[in-house]
Amino acid sequence: MSVVGLIAGWLAGPIWKHKRPIGVRGVYIAAVITVVAVALLDWYVIPAMGFSDSLRNLDVESGPFLGALQVLRIIRAAKNYGR
Repeated sequence: MSVVGLIAGWLAGPIWKHKRPIGVRGVYIAAVITVVAVALLDWYVIPAMGFSDSLRNLDVESGPFLGALQVLRIIRAAKNYGR
């Protein structure tokens, strides 16, 4: 899970043209924490909701990565809002 967070943190730079408002280390830490949180939610919530196996696999594979990018986008917007 932490590898997915590191990949999401690394890809945040090229996606947002190297504008990391909380620094490189902060981006990696936020991405790893988000990936772990979303993956744990996927592990417990998705099976309890009774989704099909294919939908569950799609969410487990893409959900943590997209969640990490979304949290990094929110952090970036919050830092720019005060300016």
